[in-house]
Amino acid sequence: MDRNVKRLFVFVLCAAVVGFAVFGWLTISATVSASALPAHTPNIANGLTTFNAGGCSSCHATPAQPDRTRLGGGLPIPSPFGTFYVPNISPDPADGIGRWSEADFVTALLKGTSPTGTHYFPAFPYSSYQHANIEDARDLFAYLKTLPPVSGRAPAHNVPFPFDIRRNLGIWKLLFLDGKPFAPDAGHSAQWNRGSYLVNALGHCAECHSPRNLLGGIVEKQRFAGGPNPEGEGWVPNITQKGLADWTEKDLSYFLETGQTPEGDTAGGSMARVIRNTSQLSAEDRTAMALYLKSLPAVDGPPRPPKKKG
Repeated sequence: MDRNVKRLFVFVLCAAVVGFAVFGWLTISATVSASALPAHTPNIANGLTTFNAGGCSSCHATPAQPDRTRLGGGLPIPSPFGTFYVPNISPDPADGIGRWSEADFVTALLKGTSPTGTHYFPAFPYSSYQHANIEDARDLFAYLKTLPPVSGRAPAHNVPFPFDIRRNLGIWKLLFLDGKPFAPDAGHSAQWNRGSYLVNALGHCAECHSPRNLLGGIVEKQRFAGGPNPEGEGWVPNITQKGLADWTEKDLSYFLETGQTPEGDTAGGSMARVIRNTSQLSAEDRTAMALYLKSLPAVDGPPRPPKKKG
């Protein structure tokens, strides 16, 4: 073999080794260790509030049955990247999270990492949950353990190559996660900050009410400005003042309680599942969410396609 060819081969080989090493380092799964969790007395009542604010039952409740505390999963979530199936998060030790440690749960919620160290797909909205308080996450885990165990596992995700390579999600997280807990804004009231926390962290409202880029990340300049339904059908409304200018705080609070709009319409689709959760929140929390949402400046969303003529 020619000496120059050998040198080129060695260079390419070394570059590949270095490249794989850098990729491996950049895509390491983040975790929360048990030693990082100080002594904590669970607050089950706060766990229930977190459960409702976080909309856990909207996705994780077993479909086609009325009990929103039976968290057997199985709901299909279509997306441009494939179809995801929501997992069982009941306390079942075989099929749910009954064998998880508290650190496993906190890691899943705040870091998007499974107990085995693999990245979860961001159909699980950890890009919002990452901002939740650890205390709320721990209380939520304690509450979930009080719910009935449900046997049965959800189907495997139907995600084609290359989107099924979970290691690549480490790069996605570098692009779209900052890992910062919610920080109150001293320029606003405690009520406004509570609303911001519920909307941005636990409620993960931006996950549906924002347009997304080609990589599936939220377009931050149009956060809350609506866009195509990420599940593939319909259009999610703009909830900045561009879309809610005619709504009052009272209108919004009432909508979060009943699903009734000022025009007399009723929330449908996935929003109806959301209302079943927000209706369980305290009036104070719904009012705080309404106050925060009404403070959002008007932002133009992506152009809505014209309705098809029937």
